[in-house]
Amino acid sequence: MKRQFPTASQLAQVLTFRRPVLDGTVRRLQAASTIGDLRTIAQRRTPRAAFDYADGAAEREISIARARRAFEDIEFSPQILRGLPSDVNASSQILGAPSELPFAIAPTGFTRLMQTEGEIAGASAAGAAGIPFTLSTLGTASIEEVAQANPNGRNWFQLYVMKDREISYGLVRRAAAAGYDTMYFTVDTPVSGARLRDRRNGFSIPPQLTLRTVANAIPRPWWWMDLLTTAPLEFSSLTSLGAGVSEVVDAAMDPSISYADLDTVRTLWPGKLVVKGVQNLDDAKKLTGHGVDGIVLSNHGGRQLDRAPVPFHLLPAVVREVGRDVEIGVDTGIMSGGDIVAAVALGARFTLIGRAYLYGLMAGGRRGVDRAISILSDEIVRTMKLLGVQDLGELHPGHVRQLSNALRSLK
Repeated sequence: MKRQFPTASQLAQVLTFRRPVLDGTVRRLQAASTIGDLRTIAQRRTPRAAFDYADGAAEREISIARARRAFEDIEFSPQILRGLPSDVNASSQILGAPSELPFAIAPTGFTRLMQTEGEIAGASAAGAAGIPFTLSTLGTASIEEVAQANPNGRNWFQLYVMKDREISYGLVRRAAAAGYDTMYFTVDTPVSGARLRDRRNGFSIPPQLTLRTVANAIPRPWWWMDLLTTAPLEFSSLTSLGAGVSEVVDAAMDPSISYADLDTVRTLWPGKLVVKGVQNLDDAKKLTGHGVDGIVLSNHGGRQLDRAPVPFHLLPAVVREVGRDVEIGVDTGIMSGGDIVAAVALGARFTLIGRAYLYGLMAGGRRGVDRAISILSDEIVRTMKLLGVQDLGELHPGHVRQLSNALRSLK
């Protein structure tokens, strides 16, 4: 083989150098290709107590591990030579209105503890992406602040029915007045789960300084500066209670809630009503007689009952039995756009992302949330193209096989 020295023009064709990015946040986020990458960045930049509150789950964290494994333990079945155009349509109708993608941002409590832009970053990013945002009763931005941050988007409110029912009913009325279109009636938190990471970290709001906390925070001065130079952490929709953090959390957990409370909220709420935290088929069936528009199969991200049912595993049976009567959503364990496509293929109308959104928030504030949504969007579109479908409506259970079921069928 004859060899020669390359000319300058030849080198210029094959060697191009990326311009350096001076903004550290932009540089970090551009380097993140997956939600897992955002999680790694978030863990580096956030003190352990705050990161573990978002990342952790109850007791031995079996529920969240099983939920993630359920999504990993699937096999896609692509179709070939279908002559599809290059563009696919990942938009959907969710609870009576359009969404550009088949997922919404889930409700998360104490959000500004993770990063001070908190729910405002989430709501504004969701609005820009054309997807819904859900505010928690225990959010650190108020109902009205989120409506202001996302004035033209879809805002949903997640309701804890508190021991003083009138407090909760007042929140329902405020959300309606602020233009929220969907209410999430949460049923999986009669008491708080045992979140052992939080206990071991001495987690509290506001954060309590210990030698361990200080030592862990020393390499993260930006987090403390943000926390100390912005408004104090509080449950913004509940400031009128005049109660401390522990009192509010205790009031929000009430094992006495019942179908009667659900029926009362149905009479008060003019929009779509969804029950979040359904964990078995019998409950899903019973709810269809109580005027609900949707249910979300959820074990609260594995943060309540450890070894609770895996929502993704429940999905096919619940869709088969009640999918004609109510819209079915699913959460817990979703870490990629492929997970979302698999859920839609098995009949979910939509999914909720919680930790994936918080990893982006901790990694880079509003820009980090934008990046998380962009990663999931790219993965959804790419997965659909590789499956050979142009529209979400073309997805069906034949596109997904749960390997554990397949292996059992071979025995």
